Amino acid sequence: MGVKIGVLALQGNVSEHIDAFEHALERMGQVSPCSVFPVKKAPEISGCGALAIPGGESTTISRLIEKNHLYDPIRNFSGGIFATCAGMVLMATRVDDPRIRPLGLIDITVDRNAFGRQKESFETDLQIHGLDEGPFHAIFIRAPVATGTGTGVHVLARIKQGIVAVEQGKHMALAFHPELGSDTRLHERFLKKLGM
Repeated sequence: MGVKIGVLALQGNVSEHIDAFEHALERMGQVSPCSVFPVKKAPEISGCGALAIPGGESTTISRLIEKNHLYDPIRNFSGGIFATCAGMVLMATRVDDPRIRPLGLIDITVDRNAFGRQKESFETDLQIHGLDEGPFHAIFIRAPVATGTGTGVHVLARIKQGIVAVEQGKHMALAFHPELGSDTRLHERFLKKLGM
């Protein structure tokens, strides 16, 4: 059976994540049948080996997770989760906004809008721990940062405002949007850790 990667399709960069994972699998030489598809319902999650939670508006995504009865299926998901921007906020154990019910899957504290409004969005080259072949060009759009980490969290990258990339177990959370560029090294790293 091939790899199945679900992309939570409630809001945000769904098609961009599907494309990025497909390109990552191609670059990894994945020859078995693969499937990267949007996920909207709980039964679709259980058949996946990996799940992506895209960026978007974190309070809206949190509300839609509740509305669509996805909170427990995501919390109990046995595969790895790749979370970007708003996804990082949702993966946290502690968030600075009471409107968000965090999933608590990565032991981090998150400031959900660390850089202010849309006009404060920016791009920068990051040194990411363990990522070969030079820096990663990161696109930050109304991004969060992690302001604290718990036991078992591996910090991959930080900037002066805080921590912007972490791993814990099978999960990876990024404050930026790797799916908006052509560099799939972080998608590949995530998949390789899952044995894909």
